[in-house]
Amino acid sequence: MSRSARSSSPAPAAGSPAGQRLDKWLWAARFFKTRSLAADEIERGRVRVNGQDAKPSREVRAGDRVSVRQGDCPTPREVEVLGLSAVRGPAPQAQLLYRETPESVLAQAEWRERRHYAADPALSIQQGRPTKADRRQLADWQRWSVSVDDLA
Repeated sequence: MSRSARSSSPAPAAGSPAGQRLDKWLWAARFFKTRSLAADEIERGRVRVNGQDAKPSREVRAGDRVSVRQGDCPTPREVEVLGLSAVRGPAPQAQLLYRETPESVLAQAEWRERRHYAADPALSIQQGRPTKADRRQLADWQRWSVSVDDLA
C-alpha cells in the first residue's frame, strides 16, 4: 500500500479518544462469542454504526451508536458506546462498555411479550416422522385400500 493511500484516511484529532475495530469491540462487549462470528454478522449487514452499514474494521469510539440484530429478534438492539476494551472480560465488566437506549429496551420487551403469546413453531410442522397413531392409521389404510394393480 502506498504512503499516500494510507494517509488518505482521517487521523484522529488531538485530544479525541482512539478508536477500536468494531468486530473486536462487539466481541469484548460480549455481543458475540468470537470475533469471527462478530465479523460474519457485520458482513451480513446485521450491525450498523451511527445509522450506516459497517465493515469489521470500522473504528468505533465512545459516543457512537451501534445497532445489533441478534438471533431471531426482528428489532435490533440500539446501544451507545461508553468505553473501549482490548480484552474480553467478565460480563459485568463488559456491560460497562455500552448503554442500551430506552427505546431499544422497550422494543425488546414488547417483542418478548409478543413472542410469548405467538403460536408454538412445532404446531406448524406439516411433515416429519409419523407418530405411532399415524403409523397405525397408515397401516389400516394400506390394508383396506385396493390398488388398480391388484385388480388386473
